[in-house]
Amino acid sequence: MTLVLVTGGCGFIGSNLIHYLLEVEPDIHILNFDALTYAGNLANLADVAHHPRYHFMRGDIAERDQVWEAMRRGVTDVFHLAAESHVDRSIHDASPFVRTNVLGTQVLLDAARAFGIRRFVHISTDEVYGSLGPTGAFTEESPLRPNSPYAASKAAADLMVRAYHHTFGVPAIITRCSNNYGPYQFPEKIIPLFITNLLRDEPVPVYGDGMQVRDWIHVRDHCRGLHLAWKRGQLGEIYNFGGRCELTNLELTRRILRALAKPESLIRFVPDRPGHDRRYAMDCSKAEHALGWSAQIPFEEGLEQTIRWYRDHADWVAAIRNQDYMNYYHRQYGSLSPSSNQAASVMSP
Repeated sequence: MTLVLVTGGCGFIGSNLIHYLLEVEPDIHILNFDALTYAGNLANLADVAHHPRYHFMRGDIAERDQVWEAMRRGVTDVFHLAAESHVDRSIHDASPFVRTNVLGTQVLLDAARAFGIRRFVHISTDEVYGSLGPTGAFTEESPLRPNSPYAASKAAADLMVRAYHHTFGVPAIITRCSNNYGPYQFPEKIIPLFITNLLRDEPVPVYGDGMQVRDWIHVRDHCRGLHLAWKRGQLGEIYNFGGRCELTNLELTRRILRALAKPESLIRFVPDRPGHDRRYAMDCSKAEHALGWSAQIPFEEGLEQTIRWYRDHADWVAAIRNQDYMNYYHRQYGSLSPSSNQAASVMSP
């Protein structure tokens, strides 16, 4: 039996990956291992909670005993997605990022080695490459030049995975992806934050001049890439995934405003965050040629689907916009914080 351990399976990409694997792999079982921190949400997988091939175990990847307990259930393969992932939060406090992203990865690698895991797919980010100039794109050979505590912790994890493969023969593959969007994304990230604010006619905060460039990919396209990396990827290799959809943050904001028929007067420019990378872009030709992968969901179509999902899941959003969320929002954006009544209300149509 193939038992796939998905770490961080209650998060955004993790929950989408679990849905995807259950859909396309009829013979595998999945063990979702998640600590249920603020961005881990059991509601993301409520529709498969009783699926005969899905199992959940609450656990912390940085706790060796808990990881070993999961592995003893017969895990054969690992998709490692568990991570602290929000740059802004890493600027406030890097400690959780080092613990989870670096130490947690090392604990998992030790477990993969001890239990003879067949494939260990480590999911990373384009942010480990640092910032690009106005032209060019990151390849798998680009040097690692992380500029935020979050990116540094992910780069450290990547290097740990590389070292365990080289030194101990852990059968690892590293993937790096550009900015994801889609259903189940925690609304501290720009697209769900802006959608959920605008559905309430609340302003949206744009950092600095808004001319930072990001490459956008729908999470389902990313999940297809992860699946193919697991099935076809060469051990020890790195694969970049991107949407070939570069947008400035300001253009992205305007597209969301247009899609929701909201005025540009709701844009609020706020002070830029420290060390904000100017541009990311991914060269994903290696994944296209070696894995037979390509992004298939056009951005406008994906954005429309995403808006519809958040509009249709008002209860999901309302449960997240709790007091802890509002406290974080106030700390990050100050006077732009939505009111408590607005935060608790059901989204307008």
